[in-house]
Amino acid sequence: MTTPIDNIQETVSVNDEQWMAQALELARLAAQKGEVPVGAVIVKDNSLIGAGGNSPIGHNDPTAHAEINALRRAADSQKNYRLPGTTLYVTLEPCLMCIGAIIHARIQRLVIGASDPKSGAVYSIYNIGNDNLLNHSLQIEKGVLAQECQDLLKSFFKKRRAEHKVNI
Repeated sequence: MTTPIDNIQETVSVNDEQWMAQALELARLAAQKGEVPVGAVIVKDNSLIGAGGNSPIGHNDPTAHAEINALRRAADSQKNYRLPGTTLYVTLEPCLMCIGAIIHARIQRLVIGASDPKSGAVYSIYNIGNDNLLNHSLQIEKGVLAQECQDLLKSFFKKRRAEHKVNI
């Protein structure tokens, strides 16, 4: 018997790595601005239609996660709030808010870099989007450039902790 978690793949294609590399660049830009380094890109027919980095601090907006920013730009570029036939690449496993928006946008495929053991809502803590309980399910792949994604997050938080110690 298969479980919903069995639907998550760990296959990597060259295109997946190329698009995740672009998401990583957005994550690095977010880190330079003091944001948690998460980046996301949305692709349709092998063309970029939306991209975003984390910006909740800079925009004073708790919803300004990388995925939400990318979804907004993709929906605007497509003139549609639904994004069927698209793939969203994100450097960190989405949270509850983001996976909900991804499902509402009808993203077809979600490609994840690093797992989020503290708030991941796709497979780490919750199993949303591939549990067949909603009216839309996703093809989910994980682990694309995972080490690079994890290393970026670890170095960001290590630096932040060191800066916090100095300021105490």
